[in-house]
Amino acid sequence: MAGEFELIAAPRRDDVRSALRSTFGAREIGGFRPISGGVSGAQILRFEVADRTYVLRIEPERVAFQDRQRGFACMAAAAAVAVAPALHYADAGAGVAIMDFVSGRPLSEHPGGAPGLVRELGALTAEVQTAPGFPIIGDYPVVIEAMLTSLAKSGLFPPGALGPHAEGLARVAASLPWDSASLVASHNDPNPRNILFDGRRLWLIDWELAWANDRLVDLAILTNEFAQTPELQDVLLEAALGHAPHGRLRARLQVIGLLTRLSYGCIVLGSFASASAMAQDRSLAAFSPSEFRAAVADGRLKSGSPETAYAFGKMSLAAFISGIDAPGFDEVLARVEQG
Repeated sequence: MAGEFELIAAPRRDDVRSALRSTFGAREIGGFRPISGGVSGAQILRFEVADRTYVLRIEPERVAFQDRQRGFACMAAAAAVAVAPALHYADAGAGVAIMDFVSGRPLSEHPGGAPGLVRELGALTAEVQTAPGFPIIGDYPVVIEAMLTSLAKSGLFPPGALGPHAEGLARVAASLPWDSASLVASHNDPNPRNILFDGRRLWLIDWELAWANDRLVDLAILTNEFAQTPELQDVLLEAALGHAPHGRLRARLQVIGLLTRLSYGCIVLGSFASASAMAQDRSLAAFSPSEFRAAVADGRLKSGSPETAYAFGKMSLAAFISGIDAPGFDEVLARVEQG
C-alpha cells in the first residue's frame, strides 16, 4: 500500500494512516483514486475496503483549526440525521475524514423531473434544519460584510470597484430584520456539485461552509439554482416549510437570495486573491446568471475549471448589483422591513 500513498502529500500520510487504522484496523485498503472537488482545495480520494467504497477527505493545511472543527461537527450532525453520507472518522486537528462513498447519477435523471427534484430538495432542506449543534458564527450580513471587506483589500480588483456592493449590502442589512435566536442548521452551499442523487434519494456533501443561519439561506440558493419559476419556487417552499409561501416570505427570500449571490462572489473570488493567473482580469464585467448557465451548457465554460469558477464569482457579484438596482426592489425591501 506504500505506493498508493504517493497521491497524498508526505506531511499528511501519518495522519491518513492513523485514520485508516482507527477505522478499518488491519483490513486491506484498496487503491486510492482522486475525486474532483470544489474550490475549497480539499483532496478527496475514493478507496475500497472489503467490497465497499469509501471517501477520504483531507483538508488543506491553510484552513484554520476552528474552521475544520466547525465543518466536521456540522458534517457529523448532518450524517446523524441521514442527510449526509455516513461518517466513519473525523479528526479536525488532522483535517482528515472518512465517509461512505455515494455513486452519483445526474440530477436530470431524477424520476420526478424538475418538480420532483425540487420537492425532494425542499424536504431535504427541512431535514437539514433538524440537525442539532450547528454553531453560530455571526449574522449573515455581518459575515458577508467581513468577506467583502477582505476581497476589496485583496487587490484583485481596482480600488473602489466594490464600493457599490458595500453600499448595497449596507442598504439591505439596514432593512432586513434578523433574529439570531431563530437560526437553524444550514449547509450554506447546496449547489449542484454538492448534491448527490444515488438513483433513490438525494444527499448533501461538503460541509465546510455550514453553520447556523436563517432558514431561507439554503432555500434561496436552491431557488437560484433549481427553481427559477414561481411554480417551482412554490413546490420548493411548500416542501421545506409545510405551507404555501406568503408575500412577506417571498420578499424575504428574494432579499436573502441576493445576499447569497454576494456571499458566493466573495468566497469564490477570495480563493483567487493570490492567483496570478486570474489577477490580470481586474474587470467586474460579467455574465448574467442565464448567460453563465448557457456558457456552461454549450461548452464555452468548462465545468469545474478555474476559469469557470472565476466567471461564476464575477457573475455572482454582478447579480447582486442587478438585483438591488432592479425596479421595484425598494418596495421589496419595505415589505421585508415590516417583518
